[in-house]
Amino acid sequence: MNGLKDKAIIVTGGASGIGGAACRKLAKEGANVAITDIQDSAGEALAEEINETGGSARYWNLDVTDEGQIKEVFAEVEETFGAIDGLVNNAGISGVDKPTDQVTKEEWEQVMKINVDGVFLCTKYVIPYMKENGSGSIINLSSIYGIIGNKDLPPYHASKGAVRLMTKNDALMYAEDNIRINSVHPGFIDTPLVDELAERKNISAEEFRSQLDSLHPMGHIGQPEDIANGIAFLASEESGFMTGSELVIDGGYTAQ
Repeated sequence: MNGLKDKAIIVTGGASGIGGAACRKLAKEGANVAITDIQDSAGEALAEEINETGGSARYWNLDVTDEGQIKEVFAEVEETFGAIDGLVNNAGISGVDKPTDQVTKEEWEQVMKINVDGVFLCTKYVIPYMKENGSGSIINLSSIYGIIGNKDLPPYHASKGAVRLMTKNDALMYAEDNIRINSVHPGFIDTPLVDELAERKNISAEEFRSQLDSLHPMGHIGQPEDIANGIAFLASEESGFMTGSELVIDGGYTAQ
């Protein structure tokens, strides 16, 4: 993939799931990967795995709601790798699954702090490094539920809709700086979140996966690597004329 070799790319929520797959893919394509997360053991293990298999990665503990820590970690990443060329805003939570009238203000704000404020703060503090480089690529993880609605998870859906529009606004704002900003919209992906949602619904993970498979015209849910491939494409020079775009990777879910 063109233009990823020796690029320094930060991945938030990078220790597992889609984030972990993205870190592996970016490293395989030659990028220096800054894995950030609050899951220290998993993050350290992933960095070790990548380095042992010929890639380049280092782990940093990062809470995307902590503005001071974001500034500190990004400065350390730049000092370690010599630049920051890319940012994958992947960190996020699903939040509570209640009707809107039953969601508390605290439950609403918890999701917004991570899923929306985290994207804002990380974008805010990476932009100066990208301006200094003269280019950059920011990839924001939204969702199919940033495009369409569903009868569940009101704070989550609202947060992903916000990320979609933040992406477009920032893409216009920084296009003249040669900083591209795009969003990725996965369908249901086989990550630990699926098991968590199944537990909430009091059904087995296998039964829940079967239900989810049937929602996708391709007959199955996606794998983290499906999304990682799209993220790597958007980070690379091969997507050089894309900004403010929505990359939908959903097995046909939103085409229905």
